[in-house]
Amino acid sequence: MASYENDFYSWTQQQAALLRLGQFNDIDVANLIEEIESMGRSEKRELESRLTILLLHLLKWQYQPVRRGRSWELSIDEQRMQFLRVLKDNPGLKNQLDTLLADAYELAVIKAAKETSLDKKTFPTLCPWDLPTLTQTDFYPED
Repeated sequence: MASYENDFYSWTQQQAALLRLGQFNDIDVANLIEEIESMGRSEKRELESRLTILLLHLLKWQYQPVRRGRSWELSIDEQRMQFLRVLKDNPGLKNQLDTLLADAYELAVIKAAKETSLDKKTFPTLCPWDLPTLTQTDFYPED
C-alpha cells in the first residue's frame, strides 16, 4: 500500500479505489479527513485571492484615474468573473463572504499602496463597496 507521506499521488489513487470498492475498513481515514479539509481551505483561499485582486484593481482604478485603460478594465472584468466562478462552484462559502470581503480588502489596500506608491491612509479603512456592487459587470468606481 502506498504511503501518504512518501507517494501522495499513489496514495490518493488507492484511497479512491478503496472508496469505489466499498472497502471502508482499509481507508486511511485520518489522512483522508486532513486532505478533504485542506481542499476546502484551498477553495476558500482561491475565492479570497480573486476578491483581493479584484479589489486591488478597483482601488487602482479609482485612485489612479490617469492610468486607466482597456487593460485595467479587462483585468477587473476577469477577476470579477473568476471570483463569481469560484463562488458558483462553492456556494457553501456564501455565508463567509462578509469576513472574506473584510480580509481581502485589508490585503488589497496594502497591495494598492505598494503598487501605487500612495500612502495606505489614502484608501478608506473599510471597503467602500458591497458585494452586490462589486459583482456588477458594469461597475468601475469613479474618482
